Amino acid sequence: MTLNLEPLWLTLKLASLTTFVLLVIGTPIAWWLSQTRSRMKQVVATLVALPLVLPPTVLGFYLLLLLGPAGPIGKLTEALGLGTLPFTFPGLVVGSVIYSLPFLVQPAHNAFEAIGSRPLEVAATLRASPLDRFFSVALPLALPGLLSGGILAFAHTVGEFGVILMIGGNIPGETKVLSIAIYDHVESLEWTQAHWLAGGMVLFAFLVVLSMNLLGQRMRQIGQD
Repeated sequence: MTLNLEPLWLTLKLASLTTFVLLVIGTPIAWWLSQTRSRMKQVVATLVALPLVLPPTVLGFYLLLLLGPAGPIGKLTEALGLGTLPFTFPGLVVGSVIYSLPFLVQPAHNAFEAIGSRPLEVAATLRASPLDRFFSVALPLALPGLLSGGILAFAHTVGEFGVILMIGGNIPGETKVLSIAIYDHVESLEWTQAHWLAGGMVLFAFLVVLSMNLLGQRMRQIGQD
């Protein structure tokens, strides 16, 4: 039996890059949601949470339309000389970021809200600017929530299937990630290869849940101390 590990490395690459992008764009969104009194807050929060309830194929379908050559984003990327994103690795990153956004934003949002206003007010009395208060007070205090969100986003990206299939297809070395490889093995009745990859996913999921529980337990112990 030969087991092709290329989908595994491609999956890890996709999950790592997606998690990094989510931390960069999701953290400011979570901070804004925790602080703003804007009427748009609930609209933005709903848009962020939408991937939780939308079927992945529906989300993938509309992303395909938006990013394709006839879509507004597709026309823009083509005008910039970047080509179109569907059925490419960058397209997978875009789809994964959108699909996994709530898995980072919601834990980070809860962590920022749990800080309360008191630490920020104290920092303000010491003449700390809003940016200083964010980086020196809010971000360190919310770090456990950000770590939890990062772990969830990474794990969620590893397990993606519907969005990946719709927007990326099944191109070896480019868009054929682990979930697609398992599907291929099952379709080809290659049960042994499917068992190895699926079993690895089960072990990975167990380790993710275990790390989340241990992290939560550790944070509670620190809070009690």
